[in-house]
Amino acid sequence: MTSARRTAVAAGVLFLITEVSAIAGLALYQPVLSDPGYVGGAGADGRVLLGALCELVLIAAIIGTAVTLYPVIRRQNEGLALGHVAGRILEAAIITVGIVSVLSLVTLRQNGAAAGAEEGALVAVGQALVAIHDWTFLLGPSVVLGMNTLLLAYLVYRSDLAPRPMAVLGLVGGPLVTASAIAVLFGLYGPVAHAISALPVFAWEVSFAVYLIVKGFKSIPVADRTITSGDLHPEPSMA
Repeated sequence: MTSARRTAVAAGVLFLITEVSAIAGLALYQPVLSDPGYVGGAGADGRVLLGALCELVLIAAIIGTAVTLYPVIRRQNEGLALGHVAGRILEAAIITVGIVSVLSLVTLRQNGAAAGAEEGALVAVGQALVAIHDWTFLLGPSVVLGMNTLLLAYLVYRSDLAPRPMAVLGLVGGPLVTASAIAVLFGLYGPVAHAISALPVFAWEVSFAVYLIVKGFKSIPVADRTITSGDLHPEPSMA
């Protein structure tokens, strides 16, 4: 397996990990996100802590995709490639704030209940921590994710790393999910419509990941030209 092939497989696997860990983390968080009285109840702390672990895996995979692809996409445009890495780090940092808010709520439930704190105060602080998580979810995996998706899809489209119709999903989906998150920010519609708007980005990331794992890079940009698969594997000489 060539170095380019290993890079493609690693990037594809990391993209799939981001999808699985993000969905798993959100599902595991549901007791704390959907129950306003969680902080004063019996709780499901083990499940919530496992959700936090999934999101830590998500953070590592998010940064991993950017770092893995950087040596390849920087050959198309180093400035935009560096911007993509910085954007992914920002996205991971925002998600980290959300993890801390959820873990703080678990600690509040455990220590507050043990200390006999007033239930109304516990619930109010708990709801504030949940609100922090919800805002980080909107800003990180939506607003910033959309901008990162646009950058990467543009570089993939220009350098022909994957089929261009696939990259178009990212070119459309990135701005769409960012615009949708801004609409939610101003109360124009709710989370269900926003979740639907994220489907093109999901389709882009999954299809790109599968393509990289199965096929590898379609071509690799070098300096001012692109090496195609034929250049990488030239036909044997008949002489």
